[in-house]
Amino acid sequence: MSLALVHSRALLGLTACPVCVEVHLANGLPSFTLVGLADTEVKEARERVRSAIANAGLEFPSNKRITVNLAPADLPKDSGRFDLPIALGILAASGQIEPARLAGWEFAGELSLGGELRPVRGALAMSLAQHARAQADGESRTAPIQLVLPPGSAEEAALVPQAQVYRARHLLDVVAHFLPERAAAAADAAAPADDSGWCRLAPTTITASPSGADLADVKGQAVAKRALEIAAAGGHSLLMVGPPGSGKSMLAHRFAGLLPAMSTQEALESAAVASLAGRFTLEHWGQRPTCAPHHTASAVALVGGGSPPRPGEISLAHHGVLFLDELPEFPRAALEALREPLESGHIRISRAAMQSEFPARFQLIAAMNPCPCGFLGHPTRACRDTPDQIARYQGRLSGPLLDRIDLHVEVPALPHDDLLHGVAGEPSAAVRERVHQARQTAEARQGSPNQTLAGRSLDAHVNAEPAALKFLQTAAARLGWSARSTHRALRVARTIADLAGEDAVGVGHVAEAVQYRRVLKGGG
Repeated sequence: MSLALVHSRALLGLTACPVCVEVHLANGLPSFTLVGLADTEVKEARERVRSAIANAGLEFPSNKRITVNLAPADLPKDSGRFDLPIALGILAASGQIEPARLAGWEFAGELSLGGELRPVRGALAMSLAQHARAQADGESRTAPIQLVLPPGSAEEAALVPQAQVYRARHLLDVVAHFLPERAAAAADAAAPADDSGWCRLAPTTITASPSGADLADVKGQAVAKRALEIAAAGGHSLLMVGPPGSGKSMLAHRFAGLLPAMSTQEALESAAVASLAGRFTLEHWGQRPTCAPHHTASAVALVGGGSPPRPGEISLAHHGVLFLDELPEFPRAALEALREPLESGHIRISRAAMQSEFPARFQLIAAMNPCPCGFLGHPTRACRDTPDQIARYQGRLSGPLLDRIDLHVEVPALPHDDLLHGVAGEPSAAVRERVHQARQTAEARQGSPNQTLAGRSLDAHVNAEPAALKFLQTAAARLGWSARSTHRALRVARTIADLAGEDAVGVGHVAEAVQYRRVLKGGG
């Protein structure tokens, strides 16, 4: 048979779309043509595949006209992930392995010139797509799809429950599995001396290790620590304003340790995004990510983009923390791009040729100085900025963006005596336990964190006393708040009540929530 079909997957955003690698051998002038909207890296597979097959001791049909089609033709393909399926298609079309035995399998892997398999991006997305297809098919599919991946990628894909993942270290490991009698002799000579070259990986279960940074390391700053606890309990965003060296960065880097443990689904979603960017490691499985891009980052670096589209920092912080230090120093376009994902929890990147959607349900923790020199309100150092300079600096943050940040808290400079002789505060474990209880309360009541409450669900679940609502209405009118700011203060009050174990939101809860929105008023 001169035609062979091998199945693989291409990445389009976080979606692993099925791709059929069609290989046809025909008589005529020798050539190797690759079609199907292939990027440069995919077209270079011709040379890698040719060398890998020859150096593995197998026969490359150099006297044939080889045509490889990656279907569907309108789906962009990139990277070297199609090297392995192309090589297997050529071997099957030339009769060196039986094409029928490749049915029910999916392959991905980059080939070295010697035939070794190298890891590819997005293995977890491929495994998730396989798992979703198996769940959708249910009882109708008699033989589930099995996935063959290189070392590193296979272990990553095996994190998906009930995944059927096989690891292969060399091209000959794959060939030997599908036709052992043809490849046994060549495998002895060319394949690496490793008994585990081909093996099925059991679904991996990894226990996440807790974050190493502890909140007890930060002395003083009781108000800021309280705001961190409220933000963690309700899923709220937080802005810390204070002079240099007051502890804003220390607090932010310990915030992830206050959040509840990730569920398996959350861990899979977070790891799948990290896998697309090549950042995922098994050591970080189940740990909530903290992304801290430099303030020179562009809007594309934050929200994602490129061709093909790649996830940005907000997506890499999915189910974790996005820490933006020196917030007013970020480009205005980058900050304004945060407004939509802060509300919706996802980002859609639209280009002329395609659209890609990435998840972006993150918690924003931001920090800034109160003025350009940083010492406005400092107890011992005088601010050298004029009122106009201070207004322009704070005005870099638009009112709509500040509206979407639930908590604004001041982090003052501490006296040296408190820094040197102050008593350590509560450890992260104690705060995390209270956060966990408050989150469980919210989940039992409305099935989601308080930050997601809006519209009818806010009215149904906030359970505020009439006096509390009147107090909030008065405060919002005097402070000139928008409707969004008022609703966000009410969500924060609901979280404060959950931390206190109260069913109803009282005046005290609302009063505390109001205090967390008075540090900055926003700019134009």
